[in-house]
Amino acid sequence: MRTQGTRVCLIDDHALFAESLQIALELEGHEVRRIPLPKDLHNATALLPTVLRYKPSVLLLDLDLGNADGSALIEPVTRAGGAVVVVTGSTDRARWGLCMRYGARKVLPKTGPLNDILATIRRISEGRTVTTAEERDELVRFWRDERKEVQELHERLGRLTHRESEVLGMLMEGNQVRDIAAHSTVSEATVRTQVKSILSKLEVTSQLAAVGLAHHASWNAPHSS
Repeated sequence: MRTQGTRVCLIDDHALFAESLQIALELEGHEVRRIPLPKDLHNATALLPTVLRYKPSVLLLDLDLGNADGSALIEPVTRAGGAVVVVTGSTDRARWGLCMRYGARKVLPKTGPLNDILATIRRISEGRTVTTAEERDELVRFWRDERKEVQELHERLGRLTHRESEVLGMLMEGNQVRDIAAHSTVSEATVRTQVKSILSKLEVTSQLAAVGLAHHASWNAPHSS
């Protein structure tokens, strides 16, 4: 039996996907409101007043909204009584776990069948469970493990001297040893010694691995002098 009258908000920055999903939901009998995204959106919470005015039963939410992270909407919408279903192109299970921790009822991949989204909304409308406790705990565990790993990476990065941090920052920008030496007016041998120290402190064996570690930790280098 088809559930009628469920108020659904849809936030997604992929027009074709959003339009297709809206059509499918309306054919199911749901009342759908797509929230327009400003071109200069940098904080997803700017959309919150519009979402709350609509008072949706379900918010279908993408995570990557241009320069904004949609996960910032999960907690406030949940507190207001809405059920949040994340539909995302991200395959990062730790990120999915963070969404569940914030209160999302379900996380679905955009690569999955359309019917999975429709069935999830139908089950929520009927007051039924859409994610088991085991599934939620597993995803949250991914997030906790990722957070622990990132904390450990930041501890390693914290061992660097200011100068070593500057050098790592320049490596992250794609500079070679000779470029860094020329920029800093020091010898290439000096920079190589600094790079060797960076690798030792970060417990990696290559410049590429050091740069990858810094990116994974979302680390910001100090401005080079």
